[in-house]
Amino acid sequence: MRKLILSVALGIMAFSTFAQTKKIKNASIQLIRNATVVFQYGEKEFLIDPMLAKKGAYPGFPGTANSHLRNPMVELPVEVENLLNPDALIVTHMHADHWDEVAVKMLPKDKTVFAQNDADAAAIKLQGFNNIVVLDADSHYGNIKLQKTHAQHGSDEAYADAQMAKLLGHASGIFFTHADQKSVYFAGDAIWNQDFESQLKKLNPDVVVLNTGDAQVNGFGAIIMGKEDVYKVHQILPKATIIAIHMEAINHCILTRKALAEYVEEKGIADKVIIPADGQKIVL
Repeated sequence: MRKLILSVALGIMAFSTFAQTKKIKNASIQLIRNATVVFQYGEKEFLIDPMLAKKGAYPGFPGTANSHLRNPMVELPVEVENLLNPDALIVTHMHADHWDEVAVKMLPKDKTVFAQNDADAAAIKLQGFNNIVVLDADSHYGNIKLQKTHAQHGSDEAYADAQMAKLLGHASGIFFTHADQKSVYFAGDAIWNQDFESQLKKLNPDVVVLNTGDAQVNGFGAIIMGKEDVYKVHQILPKATIIAIHMEAINHCILTRKALAEYVEEKGIADKVIIPADGQKIVL
């Protein structure tokens, strides 16, 4: 009888230990500013697209809307020191509002950095980082799968112009999956096109993080999504939660949070769209 009790007790202890090791915290997304996000997922912390400079550190992007304004237009909502120790960094592309001089200087050089392609990886290596992983369609970080997707960072007309195509360059999105978490798609600096629509339908994410500032380049229009694209995503994925970021921090982003909030209310989808303030943390 003693042996039976001991066996049962050991079994309960083993199950309890197993349950503890399997316990996964809720994923969360904290918007820092612009496209800079702290993403807690599958027991890992990712710092995505870090732009860490103080308000007004850089001139506005030439040839874009409101280029007389300096970037970033707002301060960080947290102390920069609180952002310097993630498990890994993700750079969706190397434009200065996604990977700036201050981030390069301050972030530890031994951190894992996920880059979108070999060219970006080489550039980041030259900046002193020594643990760089090039993303593909089947990348992993522990038990987390990171699937790189293509993001067209402007219209076909913009890319037909050689100089503009060089400035826009390549951009990417990332689709995160984990056995115990909701799937999350960071769409990146993208415009809506047939490729994006097909990609969205194929991935079928639970959560879509959209860069929705409607950034405008003179003569070429939007180079990221705007309010109408939020509604298009909802029409394709009516059950998904949409988190709208990349607003009110960079000179050429003309869509405001207020305007987007009014638009989604008018469309009857306000319960599906989260428009976080800088510093706000969203538990998924």
